[in-house]
Amino acid sequence: MTALTLSAGFPIAPLLALFFLAPAIGELLSGSAPPAEFFTPFTLILLAALYGSGAILVRELRLRWGKGWTTVLLLGAAYGIVEEGLMVKSFFDPGWEGLGLLGSYGRWAGVNWVWSLQLILYHAVFSIAIPILLVELAFPAWLGRRGMVGFALLLLVDVAFGFLLLTTYRPPLIPYLLALATAAGLVMLARRLPSRQPPQLVPVARPRRFALLGLGATVTFFVIHWVFPGLGLPVPLTLLSALLLVVLVAWAVRRMSHRGAWGDEHRLALAGGALLFFVLLAPLQELDPARTDNLTGMGAVGLATLLFLIWLWLRVRATGRVFPNRGAGVQ
Repeated sequence: MTALTLSAGFPIAPLLALFFLAPAIGELLSGSAPPAEFFTPFTLILLAALYGSGAILVRELRLRWGKGWTTVLLLGAAYGIVEEGLMVKSFFDPGWEGLGLLGSYGRWAGVNWVWSLQLILYHAVFSIAIPILLVELAFPAWLGRRGMVGFALLLLVDVAFGFLLLTTYRPPLIPYLLALATAAGLVMLARRLPSRQPPQLVPVARPRRFALLGLGATVTFFVIHWVFPGLGLPVPLTLLSALLLVVLVAWAVRRMSHRGAWGDEHRLALAGGALLFFVLLAPLQELDPARTDNLTGMGAVGLATLLFLIWLWLRVRATGRVFPNRGAGVQ
């Protein structure tokens, strides 16, 4: 398909789609920034410059390095540290809005550990990997590799603004530097991963199994991070359960996909299953008496997301794109 371009190799449409879809999934669909807040000009620009630039940079690095989705997830984890640890400092601030019980449960040495692990995993999957996947499925011919410097500077300015002006909290120096070092280490690890391998032409599990895996993993993820603390379970058990979930899901995807033999339908089913949790939760958020912000329109957000996923599913099915492309292997 043809896309609007600024110049040869610099498509506008997919860039804009990813620039705004990343914050739409990461903040709007999740309910962290409901419509009344998300669609204010200041918030929209701030979130798009943060999430959108991060997602575009991750995709560009994956293309330049010739890597697969494991690299995307590692870079997404690094992004989560940059946003939540280095910019808004919620990893360290016990009074951060939205922490609730997690401001005390799992807090040690000046770090909110359960909250930090939750946000690193959340951003890696929902703020970075899934938006990249959905936009690549919508724009299968998008291969441009420009804009690295511009989006890197935009992200840097946004992070600096958030650190200096969004909150007055100043984190302890040592944990903050360790967060910075961890983010840098994840980027280096992502760079050193083996390059993607050619796909195998072997039978793969049906897409519905991937959808159930995505939905089940997301439900389990939030049960671990919110129900376990409410039950007063030991903090190490919660943290180990979250890490075990990551290992089990990675193992299941690798086994079900036969190490990269899956196609666009399977990847979309996995992402769609994960997003279905938020689609179902969206209208219920409008009825939540514990929320003091304006949640009007969350039901419409959930419905719009569902319609978008259905449209994308029909589009992928119609094009018959079955096997991997653009570095979409599981490695």
